[in-house]
Amino acid sequence: GKFAIDTTCPKPDQECVAVSTMPNGIAEVTAAWMSDVTGWSVDELTATEIGEGIGMMSAVYRATLTGSNCPPTAIVKLTALDPANGFTAQILSMYKREAIFFNDLASQSPIRVPQSYYAAVSDDGAQVAIVMEDIGANRPCDQVAGMSIADAEQTVDALARWHAQWWGKVSGLADSGAAVPLGSPIYPAVVPGLSAEGWDKIAASPSCHIPEVLLAIGPKYGDAVPRLLTQLDTAPNTLLHGDYRGDNIFFADNGSPVLLDFQIIGTGSGAYDLAYFITQSLTESDASAHEGRLFDRWKDGLIAGGVNAADLAGMWEDYRSAALFCLCYPLIASRGMDLDNPRSIQLLDTMLSRMARAVDELNLAELL
Repeated sequence: GKFAIDTTCPKPDQECVAVSTMPNGIAEVTAAWMSDVTGWSVDELTATEIGEGIGMMSAVYRATLTGSNCPPTAIVKLTALDPANGFTAQILSMYKREAIFFNDLASQSPIRVPQSYYAAVSDDGAQVAIVMEDIGANRPCDQVAGMSIADAEQTVDALARWHAQWWGKVSGLADSGAAVPLGSPIYPAVVPGLSAEGWDKIAASPSCHIPEVLLAIGPKYGDAVPRLLTQLDTAPNTLLHGDYRGDNIFFADNGSPVLLDFQIIGTGSGAYDLAYFITQSLTESDASAHEGRLFDRWKDGLIAGGVNAADLAGMWEDYRSAALFCLCYPLIASRGMDLDNPRSIQLLDTMLSRMARAVDELNLAELL
């Protein structure tokens, strides 16, 4: 079998050792396995899949536990059930990135993230096993319904703190495997092809609706990807969450956000995270009404966090380029979606409609 690699080695050059057999699916996540990797004494374990059918890059389960010194529930993330998503996650080092985030970077996050009890990847990066805190008691955001402006303001403030934390301090993160720069050759090598597959799948589905303004964008999108990524990888750079959107954000009782999903941690222009958040997590009308104000709020938050105002001179053009690049998210996600699943169709149609709003109002077609 494959073995989990302990990514908490105290020194980068120290050889890591196999610590536990990597589970090949939820059936192998037993009470004994959970006890072994967490140090808890688990007597019984039952698991229920969550987030089914929406193109996730991992299989996610809520484990109910009984025993001593263990929480009543925990979240377990394993390799994606869909082979297309599993392949994409492997070639983009998504599983490795999330495991390293939990083991090495989470303690530095200015945004609350779930506590990790165990995080490991197989040596080839194809399999993952993460056990983390269940934050389901916090208030979720329904991305399809759209985030309220009050919540969006808190979320933008938190994003500014996140970016300020790592502003100009990303050296070495790529070498460690913790992040992939937007300028990495892997993205122009795979994003156009994967996006084209998703476009063809959506176009062939009778259930999906492609807004008219995107019909002229989709066929040309792949050619623009390398140029967009080059712009978004020009210093000053920071640590990017990479998937900063409503479905990955919960809210604590005090209104502060709790952030999930660290598989696409990268480095590049902070405007990337902001553009994806505003264009995909707000309704079209709210994005139209508040986009500029939220952009300025993010910049003010960066300056309050110690970022030099001169670093922000080109951020609006970065924002527009990022908004166009982020068309790849619904396209690539659709490859692993069940387009007969109502939630999948609803999410996909919402993402495409919001993308169309951004293309129209931000004049993104000229970037092609």
